[in-house]
Amino acid sequence: MINIAIDGPGGAGKSTLARQTAEILGFLYVDTGALYRTVGVACTQNKADITNDAAVAELIPSLTIDVELENGEQVVYLSGQSVGDSIRTPEAAQAAAAVAALPYVREFLLGLQRDIANKHHVIMDGRDIGTVVLPNADVKIYLTASAEERAKRRQGQLRKKGINMAFEDIVAAMKARDDADSNREHAPLKAADDAVVVDSTSLCREETLAVLVKLIRERCGL
Repeated sequence: MINIAIDGPGGAGKSTLARQTAEILGFLYVDTGALYRTVGVACTQNKADITNDAAVAELIPSLTIDVELENGEQVVYLSGQSVGDSIRTPEAAQAAAAVAALPYVREFLLGLQRDIANKHHVIMDGRDIGTVVLPNADVKIYLTASAEERAKRRQGQLRKKGINMAFEDIVAAMKARDDADSNREHAPLKAADDAVVVDSTSLCREETLAVLVKLIRERCGL
């Protein structure tokens, strides 16, 4: 199976671009962020304090998270129920950031991610895919952009959802998340030694997509 790992900071467009690249190449797109968001939502639903490591650790063994392929796309189920858009809220994102720093949460999801990659040609995006989850990936990409550019893109996304947030606050949140991800003890955000760094600060989505598709086709002989 061909495995493609795309890592990078929040707001770099990993999910959208990984999904579009997978569609073009006929690969399965695996949204690992959705898995962490699902754990975060589970904590919220079970009233487990995400700032309390012991509370989250106690909850984890009772969780049942499944991934099904429906119409070629990943659908995440929590206790038999599709999580749907419940994992796409700002609150879910905050919860995901908190639980993603916990080693037992990462270990809990690691086996699931690798099992999917063993069965399908995949493009998987996250923050430690090339360094931890798929260290032997055929192609590793570190997709990034400046905090200001990522904040501008995120502000546009939020406005489409009717959410107004000051640009300065979004930039600050981006930088805080970058710092937390890069300095966490377990599986910190960083480019793999053999990753190709793609900086999309000055590129539009279509241009970045073309770069990714060309890179993967060349590296994998597609």
